[in-house]
Amino acid sequence: MALNAHLEALKRKHQAMSEAVERAQRAPGTDDLEVASMKKEKLRLKEEISRLSE
Repeated sequence: MALNAHLEALKRKHQAMSEAVERAQRAPGTDDLEVASMKKEKLRLKEEISRLSE
């Protein structure tokens, strides 16, 4: 059961990161490096979700 809870938490973090990336891309003056860093974190979360789901 702990694995399912961990997966759900990762999915929520991934969704929140996705929304944050979208907001940052729409905001004027957002640093491109910051957006790139957020995208890397989002990808890391996705990869971890995939790895744990196998």
